[in-house]
Order: sequence, then C-alpha cells, then structure tokens
Amino acid sequence: MYYRHHVFFCTNQRTDGRACCQSHDAQAMRDYTKKRIKDLGLSGKGEVRINNAGCLDRCEEGPVLVVYPEGVWYTYIDQADIDEIIEEHLGHGRVVERLKL
Repeated sequence: MYYRHHVFFCTNQRTDGRACCQSHDAQAMRDYTKKRIKDLGLSGKGEVRINNAGCLDRCEEGPVLVVYPEGVWYTYIDQADIDEIIEEHLGHGRVVERLKL
C-alpha cells in the first residue's frame, strides 16, 4: 500500500443552488489539513495523502471527506473537527464516531 491513509475532500461547487461542500469552505479545510499533515511529519510515501475530489454525491450531508483504505466518511463543522480527525484517525487509527456519516 502506497499510503497508510488517503483522504479525499469533496470541494465541489454547484451552481444550481443545491447543497455543496464548497459552500462550507471545503477547499480551505482541505488546504488546512494538507498543511497540518505536513507540519506533523505525516505526509509522503507510507503515510498520509490529502487530495481534492470532485462531487462525492453526499453534499446534502456535507461538507464531507472520506478516508481510505478504511472507507470511513466524515462530516465536519470547523477546524477543531478536522484536528480531531487528524489526531484520532490519521494519527492513531481510531475512527471519530461523532463525525462519521
């Protein structure tokens, strides 16, 4: 396995007025996560990769991200939620049940 965890953030922006993750600053949260993972020394081969994704088709539950290989879907409200996902799931392998979809 190339990455221990591969994280995809939906950063989709819909133009038809329907719910979308980008309406919740998804790109900013993705950028924050990528920087934080690098700062913690968790990025690179064998570690954690953070990526943008197009629509993951769960925007109504959003914003959303999914962590592979586990296939765990999360929603989040703010940076504190992201920090919890980083610390617990990406750092220690423990699913954050309160944010799980």
